[in-house]
Amino acid sequence: MLSAQGIPIVIAIAAGAGLAAVLGLVVGASTLRLREDYLAIVTIGLSEVVRLVANNEEWLTRGTFGVQSYPIPLRDWEPNLPGKLLAIAILTLLAGFGVWQLWQSFQRQKQAKSRKSLAVPMIWAVVGGILLVIAYGNGAIALWQYKSAKAGLMLLVLLALALVYGLLEFLAKSPWGRVLKAIREDEQIPRALGKNIFAYKVQSLMLGGAIASLAGAFFAWQLTTVYPTSFDPLVTFNAWTIVVLGGAGSNPGTILGAIIFWAYDSLTRFALEELPWFDSTQAGAFRVMAIGLILMGLMLWRPQGILGKKEELTLGR
Repeated sequence: MLSAQGIPIVIAIAAGAGLAAVLGLVVGASTLRLREDYLAIVTIGLSEVVRLVANNEEWLTRGTFGVQSYPIPLRDWEPNLPGKLLAIAILTLLAGFGVWQLWQSFQRQKQAKSRKSLAVPMIWAVVGGILLVIAYGNGAIALWQYKSAKAGLMLLVLLALALVYGLLEFLAKSPWGRVLKAIREDEQIPRALGKNIFAYKVQSLMLGGAIASLAGAFFAWQLTTVYPTSFDPLVTFNAWTIVVLGGAGSNPGTILGAIIFWAYDSLTRFALEELPWFDSTQAGAFRVMAIGLILMGLMLWRPQGILGKKEELTLGR
């Protein structure tokens, strides 16, 4: 499968991830001397600069016309019966892996918490499991019918997610990940042990940029046409919402947060427009306002998120 420029898609993805990592290096080298809120403000401002450049430099990005008519993976794949069964089997394994990870995360919390404090994680873990089963059913039906390449794209997204998840879990438990956790807790301790704090921060930012680039590629394929306005600050806000909702320092929590956010987004997208009090514009604004209020309440009531740990937070230190 070739991209619109005749480059194999796998190579195009790798090149995009590499460029995003280089951008992370440049951003990190110039901004990581800042702390906390100031770093967030600068990085969000930089993302807006990139979007505005893409919107105005038509010779490079086609400007407001965007990029159109590019191929997506598995566009020409027409699976036969064995192919459909294999795709559904892979989807089943991935769904089972997701349920297993949620269960393992809940079990770890069970060992460290009282029964009362487990009520919220248990309820939401059950809800997340039910939503995951519903999503699995819809995905299996889409793969069985296979009316468009979007069904195959869904499977590729889940495979990529599983690989990235496994990588992040491995890195979190590796010496590199433990140094990053030590830096988060108190920079002076790893610095006293001879660790290059700045280098570790830049490396983590480069890794995050590469992963974000991979997510952006799948997002572009899902949209089928990319405009600069497709990557407005609301996309960043949604990703941040998922992480905060699922839990600080918890990869399974991020998966749970994504499932819950997907359910909220899907249900309210259609349900609100059926109510007589909202038109389409008002429904969209209300959805954003509602999720903002939910986040405010969550930060006050359970700042560590559903599957997060209070010891993972640096708030109030």
